[in-house]
Amino acid sequence: MNPVTLSILLMSLAIGTTITLSSHHWLLAWIGLEINTLAIIPLLTKNFHPRAVEAATKYFLTQAAASALILFSCLYNAWKTGEWSLSCTVNSTATVLSIALVMKLGLAPVHFWMPDVLQGVPLSTGLVLSTWQKIAPMVLLLQISQHISLFVLISVGLASILIGGWGGISQTQVRKILAFSSIGHLGWTIVILKFSPQLAIYNFALYIILTTAMFVSLMVLSSSNLTQISTSWAKTPALTTSMVLVLLSLAGLPPLTGFSPKLLISLELVKQNTIFLMLLISFASLLSLYFYLRLTYVVMLTLSPNTSNSLLMWRTLNKTHFPSVLNILAIFAFPLTPTMVLLM
Repeated sequence: MNPVTLSILLMSLAIGTTITLSSHHWLLAWIGLEINTLAIIPLLTKNFHPRAVEAATKYFLTQAAASALILFSCLYNAWKTGEWSLSCTVNSTATVLSIALVMKLGLAPVHFWMPDVLQGVPLSTGLVLSTWQKIAPMVLLLQISQHISLFVLISVGLASILIGGWGGISQTQVRKILAFSSIGHLGWTIVILKFSPQLAIYNFALYIILTTAMFVSLMVLSSSNLTQISTSWAKTPALTTSMVLVLLSLAGLPPLTGFSPKLLISLELVKQNTIFLMLLISFASLLSLYFYLRLTYVVMLTLSPNTSNSLLMWRTLNKTHFPSVLNILAIFAFPLTPTMVLLM
C-alpha cells in the first residue's frame, strides 16, 4: 500500500477514535465510530485476496448494522429525553445501545464475525482490529454502563468468557485463537463494568498491552499457525521464550501480569456478594487456559521434524527490540499492580 495512503488511513483511525472519546453528543460519537469503520476497510484488503475481501465484507456489514442500531437508538433517546447528551440516556435505550456496542466489540452472542474477519487479514491489521478499534465502543459502553441492566451485562460477559474458551480449543490458526482470546478477555471486562468501572478500565488496558505484545511477536516471527510457531525456537530463542511467557500471562497464571486483573475482579465480585458468579467465570476461564497451554506446549516442548534452514534472526536482524520491551511489560508488570490501579 502507498505510504501516503496508509498514513491518511491511520490518521483517520486516530481522528475517529479521538472524536468519539471527546464527544458528549451522541451524534458526534456516532460520527467518530463511522470514521473508524470506513478507515479500516481499506486496511483489511491491503493484501488483496478472496479471504481478505470476504473479511472486509463481513466486517462492513456487521459494523453497518451496529451503527444503524446506534443511530436509531440515539434518535429514540433524543425523542424521549429531548437531549443528545451521553449522560441523558434512558434505561430502555441503554439496553439497545449496549447490544449495538457489544456487536461492534465482537462479544457473544454477536461474536460470529470476529474470528473469520481476524483470520482473513494480515497480522498488522489484526492488531489494529483487536486493540485500537475496540477503544471507542468500550469507552461509550463504560459511559452508559450505569443505565444498562445488570442482567444484560452479566449475561453478555459470561457468554463471552464461555464462548471465548470453548471456541479456541479446536483451532490451529493463531489469529483465530487470538480472536477467541479477545472475546474471553473482554468478557471479564463486561462482567465487572457495572460493579467497578476502574477495574474494567484496568483490565481493558492490560488486555491491549498483552494482545499488542503477542501480535508484535508473531509479526516478527512471521508465524500464523501452529506449524510455523513450532519452528520459531530455531530462529529466535529469546523472543520465543518471552512469547511463551506472554501466552501464560494471557492465560492469567501467577505471578505474571495477566493474573492481576483476574485476581482483582474475583475479589471485587466476592465483595459484591456474587460468589457464585465469581466461581462460574473462574471455571469458564479454564477452557481458555487449555488452548494457551496447548500453544505453549507446541512452542516449547515440540521439536519440528526438520531443522530450520533459515538464518538466526536474533543474530542478523534488529527486529526484536520493540517486542522485547512490550513483552517485558506484559510479563513483569504484576508488582506494579497497586500503582496502575491507582492511576486508573
